[in-house]
Amino acid sequence: MMTHTHRWITICPLLAAMTLTACQQERVDSPQQVATKNYSRPLPEGQMALRKVENPHALTCIDRGWTQRDLFLQDACNESITWYDKPSTLQWFPICEVDHDRARASVVAFRDLCRSAPDGPAFRSELLRRFDVYESVGCDDEGTVLFTAYCSPTFRASRTQRTGFESPLYTRPQELVTHPESGEPLGRRRPDGGIDPWPSRAEIERARLLEGSELVWLESPIDSYIAHVNGSAKLRMEDGTTIYVGYAGKTDRPYASLGRELVDRGTLPADGVSLQSIRRAWKKNPEMVENAMHANESFVFFQEYDGGSWPAGSLGFPVTARRSVATDKSVFPRGSIVLADTTAARFSGEDEHFSEFMLDQDTGGAIRAPGRADLYLGAGPMAELLAGRQHAEGKLYYFFLKPEEVAAVNADWQGPGSLAAH
Repeated sequence: MMTHTHRWITICPLLAAMTLTACQQERVDSPQQVATKNYSRPLPEGQMALRKVENPHALTCIDRGWTQRDLFLQDACNESITWYDKPSTLQWFPICEVDHDRARASVVAFRDLCRSAPDGPAFRSELLRRFDVYESVGCDDEGTVLFTAYCSPTFRASRTQRTGFESPLYTRPQELVTHPESGEPLGRRRPDGGIDPWPSRAEIERARLLEGSELVWLESPIDSYIAHVNGSAKLRMEDGTTIYVGYAGKTDRPYASLGRELVDRGTLPADGVSLQSIRRAWKKNPEMVENAMHANESFVFFQEYDGGSWPAGSLGFPVTARRSVATDKSVFPRGSIVLADTTAARFSGEDEHFSEFMLDQDTGGAIRAPGRADLYLGAGPMAELLAGRQHAEGKLYYFFLKPEEVAAVNADWQGPGSLAAH
């Protein structure tokens, strides 16, 4: 996760012992078409995920990003700044030779520049004067990044098992052991205190190992599975109320893409994988698709939480439609300003140029290495439709203040945990 998820979206537990600044949610590749390149190619040992752009003045996508800015971009910046102000965020820096002070100051300065720049040329001039521009090395060391997308799903649910609601989501078991800082799953604690690997998804479901710890019941196994790979969901209950459930932990078993598994089985064509096509395959042959789900051995646990922070990303605050992006937080700096330059699906079926300034605020189980990024497109059926179609290569740029600019921006800031905020 934190896959993610793809999204989707994760919810970080409130208790300090369960804080997951890189929550491990997972997504069904958002869902993505099966890759023809190895977009998840790991970084070679010793290589950084970012490299400086030598001629940033040639980037026309900066101008397009300016024209597409809105107040939601400001909101997303504020969320990242609030996150940087927490003492716990120091542990994630430096990364890519970017320290905590520079990362925070970059978002503050960018937000203020968006407010003060009178027009596009002035914005571009000041941005390139004060900021260094970096790009992801991508999957091929040529900057190629696969952009998929994710959304926040909504399902019908019941507090009790009954006809029509027979697919459970489970609460976090006491025997789940996770790292106290990163939240990384470590295994299943035995009665004698030792730790074993968790059983696979198939073993958990077939043996009903979690029976008695159901949180809610959804309408179908495909709904429950989508909740698993997205990490959270908005649930419309039978009594007319709405609740929100989100990530509370996962097992230490490996994640695998359902879309890829269905292609390997010959159920779907390699160029026809989407959330809609997976749903159609399940309706046609539910037993076969449910069996294919077991290729993903990882199993996610849930908790109910306040909808005021829904949908939250892996940094623990709400993500913003078309302003939050999920990347691999083991190789990229958290909370940073990015510019996603790719193409995006439209309702007409055609693609449009997508050049948007965004914030790197989420992660996902399928989002690994510098060649993958996941665009958050919002909640509801329309967002689900667009997210299911999103599958395009592009470039991912990061913007950091030049080192000599950092001190001035942070001059009135007392450091993480202080009352002197943005």
